Amino acid sequence: MSILYVILAILLFGVLIIVHELGHFTVAKLCGVKVEEFAVGMGPVLFQRQKGETMYSLRCVPFGGFCAMAGEDEHSDEPRAFTNQAAWKRALILVAGSFMNFVLGLVIVLVLYAGAAAFRAPVIADFRPDCPYQGEDALQVGDRFYSIDGHRIYQYQDVGDFLSKGDGNHDLVVIREGKKVRLENFRFVPLEYEGESQKLYGFYMGIEEATFPVKLRYAWNTTMEFGRWVWMGLQELVSGNVGVQDMAGPVGIVGMMAETGENAATTADALYSIFYLGAFIAVNLAMMNMLPIPALDGGRVFLLLVTWLIETVTRRKLNPKYEGYIHAAGMILLLALMAFVMFNDIFRIVTK
Repeated sequence: MSILYVILAILLFGVLIIVHELGHFTVAKLCGVKVEEFAVGMGPVLFQRQKGETMYSLRCVPFGGFCAMAGEDEHSDEPRAFTNQAAWKRALILVAGSFMNFVLGLVIVLVLYAGAAAFRAPVIADFRPDCPYQGEDALQVGDRFYSIDGHRIYQYQDVGDFLSKGDGNHDLVVIREGKKVRLENFRFVPLEYEGESQKLYGFYMGIEEATFPVKLRYAWNTTMEFGRWVWMGLQELVSGNVGVQDMAGPVGIVGMMAETGENAATTADALYSIFYLGAFIAVNLAMMNMLPIPALDGGRVFLLLVTWLIETVTRRKLNPKYEGYIHAAGMILLLALMAFVMFNDIFRIVTK
């Protein structure tokens, strides 16, 4: 495995974490919350500098980082402490990290698409002469696939992916002359065509010129596609189709990114693939962090809402230390899971 790709992957992963914590930091400052320390990395301090009320530090482990706010999990007499702020301010601060990760993923994809001349579009450009799926009450040239069986179509390959599922009867929605046209319970299966080695649907996808608005739309659609992949992965995990042993932590992610670069045909392809994967991981971090699990930002937002409801009904302020206990227990379990995943990552790398 090329050490250069490993270093690049570590740096990129580090940037994802920094951007996440920078989101918390920036919104906390804008909301007037006292930030005691902003750290890049974890573990022992390599360098630190006090600027105003905040200590800025660089730590030796390149994975992770944190934004330590006054009174984060305990009562504080400091008026600018996190726990003394309005619920909406605290929610904004907690959501800001994931929001920044999502935006970073979108920006990376947009930069990758900057040099594109055209995109394959989920739009029907033409039919084979013997295709049975065209007609007044069927598909027509110029139709843009909008959804299949309730699944939004973000990219042209989504069409084949979702048509291949099920028994062949699909509910389609296409955009035709600016309006949505529904084709319910539409029988749509691949057919054998003379001279073709595999079954086809009998239509051809179009090409769309990559103007800036089109690039922006495709970047957004790609980012939303990443989000769907994460959601589908979570469903697979919950259903038991994949196990915890199949998950990857920081070590595994860096290994995948480096391996992706090493397997590319050219350096340009390697960089493109690594940053494309980095954009997906950015969206992955954004969504995973918002899961309602204690110690994660989503868990903190969830408990914040529960606390707000209880305090609104009872008109009594709860001691934040109890929420701190819940997050501490969640953090212990999360660290145990991370240790297990990291062990699996290292074992996979060593035994390759």
